[in-house]
Amino acid sequence: MKISASSIWSSVKEIREKSPVIHNITNYVVMNNSANALLALGASPVMAHAEEEVEDMVTIAGALVINIGTLSPHWIRAMLLAAYRARHLNIPIILDPVGAGATAYRTSTARELLQEVPPAIIRGNASEIMAILEEDAKTKGVDSLTSSHTAVDAARQLNKNYGCAVCISGETDYIIYGDDITKIMNGHPMMARVTGMGCIATALCGAFAAVNHAFAEAAAQAMAVMGIAGEIAVEKSPGPGSLQVHFLDALHRLSEQDIKHYLKIDG
Repeated sequence: MKISASSIWSSVKEIREKSPVIHNITNYVVMNNSANALLALGASPVMAHAEEEVEDMVTIAGALVINIGTLSPHWIRAMLLAAYRARHLNIPIILDPVGAGATAYRTSTARELLQEVPPAIIRGNASEIMAILEEDAKTKGVDSLTSSHTAVDAARQLNKNYGCAVCISGETDYIIYGDDITKIMNGHPMMARVTGMGCIATALCGAFAAVNHAFAEAAAQAMAVMGIAGEIAVEKSPGPGSLQVHFLDALHRLSEQDIKHYLKIDG
């Protein structure tokens, strides 16, 4: 898997030119954040979770993003309906197992979604990725208790079991697919002080997957853009409040030169 500044920029341009619809069934906390980030990048977000419309909505989408951050039974039914429809239409699914390992309900829901309709990409922190496989893995609410590199073996097993690209986010982001492993070292610690940044990363994975069906590459491109925009934003931000604003501006104004200047990648 070869990721370069030019290939990332090519996907960014395609997102901006095509403005693919990204259907998000996501949590209440981040709906506004994720929608604004997708708009800033150039995609067209829709946040729809009613059982009565998700199958229709996903038919117009370039990707389906499923995020289990705020769960209830009717949301889970909607997630499954949308996922089955997306699979039938060959629309990529991106799964974010938010808080897997924190409660049995979250963990079992993540596993059910994964097993019923395997996604193109799973993106989560190390604790979430390990919790999908390991009964005794725990998370601190929706935060990871361990570094991203500790979940590499679990990510490899998930890829082997379900055929999906696995993205582990953290200080270093790992993207696993088959024997390939890509490390993205972009980003800044202040990003962790803004709620929903991981959820935004998942939404951006959806945007890149809509234009790049080499899904491991799409995930790596999304994480690079996420981290680069964060670094640019931090340079102008004294704290997390202003970071949110400058992050959206950085996504909107992102150039090929920015990507070439900031990109830190291994693999």
